[in-house]
Amino acid sequence: MSRSAVVFGGPSDEHDISILTGLQVARAVEDIEAIYWTKSGEWYSVDPESEAADFVDGAPRKSRELTFVATPGQGFVDKRKTLALDAVLIACHGGPGEDGTLQGLFDLVGLRYTGPGQAASALGMDKLAFGAAMAAAGLPTLSRTLVTTGDETAPDFNGPYIVKPRFGGSSIGIEIAEDWATVTDLKSSSRFFDQGAVIEPFLIGSGDLQVAVRTFPQWEMSAVEAPLRAEGGIYGYDQKYLAWGGEVSGGRELPADLDGSTSRAITDLAHRVTDVAGLRGITRIDFLESDGELFVNEVNTIPGSMAVYLWVDPPIERARLFRDMLEEAASGRTRVFSTAGSDGTALRSAGTIASKLG
Repeated sequence: MSRSAVVFGGPSDEHDISILTGLQVARAVEDIEAIYWTKSGEWYSVDPESEAADFVDGAPRKSRELTFVATPGQGFVDKRKTLALDAVLIACHGGPGEDGTLQGLFDLVGLRYTGPGQAASALGMDKLAFGAAMAAAGLPTLSRTLVTTGDETAPDFNGPYIVKPRFGGSSIGIEIAEDWATVTDLKSSSRFFDQGAVIEPFLIGSGDLQVAVRTFPQWEMSAVEAPLRAEGGIYGYDQKYLAWGGEVSGGRELPADLDGSTSRAITDLAHRVTDVAGLRGITRIDFLESDGELFVNEVNTIPGSMAVYLWVDPPIERARLFRDMLEEAASGRTRVFSTAGSDGTALRSAGTIASKLG
């Protein structure tokens, strides 16, 4: 008999947060297989009632080791028996669990899974490509450029700068740099920039606004959150995850107190980002607001706790959110990249995006 599974953990800097999300799913959804992906790449079937502390030294005691067979019709194998799964809820944050690697692996064997497909997952993780795609579609976004080793040429916008890992999430490794020399020093000294770094203007006095969207059983948007930044800084990892046990930010206005025009603009932009980026399942979309202007900043295709805390208006319980994600995946519904830009014209070709990357 088929059943669903949740996969969490994985070789990522966000491994521990992923465990928290995965266990929340396992507790909320009845009769679900809980599959733990270790930092070194092994797979284990674990007790869905496990506690986060059970994973301090790796897989908990009495876990059953699984193998993954990358052959169509196979997938997770317990001893010699393939697990019959209707759908897998991917609760892996960052790294190969969110960047399209795991999604591509599941595609190879025919496992249906939650969240965007391989290409859309890769786009969402690549801050440079995502920003270029939004700009190519005519959506408002800040200038963003790649920092390359040994490049002495400053960008065509002035500091201060936000320096971000090109690939990654949860605000890990993000820094503020006052000048270009500091940017290049950070690029050469921080391990978080080993796979590339991007910069964009740091808008002093700007604010963060974020929403969750889901695409099943229909497109729906959560309440808007206005997280509170540390004074003079950014909305960082500690505020997002440590202050409230891994689930909600350490300070926030939820729902945000917004005027009608700003609320309508966010809803419109969230619709268009969903369409252009090929989003599916539950995604968090982050915006910046500065002097009345809105900018699309980033997407998190597998947000912490699946952003369940944002669903206060309309109020939706976490068990229903998770079940709907699994039902969407099991149904085989897919989303593809839209051909429509924000002004109704075609997002003409990959060459358009490539030119933005250059």
